[in-house]
Amino acid sequence: MRRVTWLAAVVCLMALLAPGLARAQAEPARVPAEQLAEAIAAAAPGDTIEVTGGVFHGNLVVDRPLTLVGLDGATLDGDGAGTVLRLEAPDTTVRGFVVQNSGNSLDREDSGIIAAAPRALVEDNRLVNVLFGIYINAAPGSTVRGNTIEGQDLDIARRGDLIRLWDSDDVLIENNTTRRGRDAVLWYSERMTLRGNDFSHGRYGLHFMYCDDAVIEGNRLTNNSVGAYLMYGRRLTLRDNLIAFNRGPSGYGIGLKDMDDVTITGNRFLDNRVGVYNDGSPRELNSTGIIQGNLFAYNDIAIEMLPSVRHNLISDNSFIENEQQVVV
Repeated sequence: MRRVTWLAAVVCLMALLAPGLARAQAEPARVPAEQLAEAIAAAAPGDTIEVTGGVFHGNLVVDRPLTLVGLDGATLDGDGAGTVLRLEAPDTTVRGFVVQNSGNSLDREDSGIIAAAPRALVEDNRLVNVLFGIYINAAPGSTVRGNTIEGQDLDIARRGDLIRLWDSDDVLIENNTTRRGRDAVLWYSERMTLRGNDFSHGRYGLHFMYCDDAVIEGNRLTNNSVGAYLMYGRRLTLRDNLIAFNRGPSGYGIGLKDMDDVTITGNRFLDNRVGVYNDGSPRELNSTGIIQGNLFAYNDIAIEMLPSVRHNLISDNSFIENEQQVVV
């Protein structure tokens, strides 16, 4: 009986001490940006480092799972060379930093942030004067949320992609804003969601290839040469987006090229050269394209289809003040 009482007392004491021990273990390190590289080198996997202002100069690599939190304008400055921040460990979080001044080499894909391992979380950062912005490269399960990204002041053909997704499944891209980039590139990735983003003043707002089972909803694709060009994918849902003022050399609100089982609903296509341009979608005989419940207003052409287009259902749309409603 005494042994049972003693064990119970030990268990109770450990329960009382556990919250304090957990708080002690979880206490984040706090360093100025100038000491960030040393803090990363000394950190254990799973640690949190709070960066209390200052500027880190150079190229930074995170090689273990960490949470980096920028406070008081903490800044990572690449000084015009290479990639500013590279995440090489899974389950890494970067939040709240100013990331600026990457290199300008397209061949090296100089970027503000590259995530090259699964389940990265990149959120609430401001990227300024970067060639490529946030590059998710073979990093499935990652999230890119709430970032503002401004490209370098270059001719549009020399700019990089301010969001680039490559070979990364199950990614969420949400509530980001991009300005003055080339494209947001989404290639060779499955089950992505793009929600609530604002892509403007680029070449293609979205450049989409070989991606299946994607949802693109609630975004603003405005003032680009092309709002979105969607190619060689299956089972895409495009809903409740604003697609407006896309009037470059192509001037498509969206372009469809060999896309199967696409559903386009509840979007507003306003003042584009062409609202929807369809080239060979769907491509498979057992697939269907649905364009339903959208608003087409003040476009030069609301819907343009090449002669080979077939198996589309176009219904319950509103066509208002377009110069031409449908062109084949």
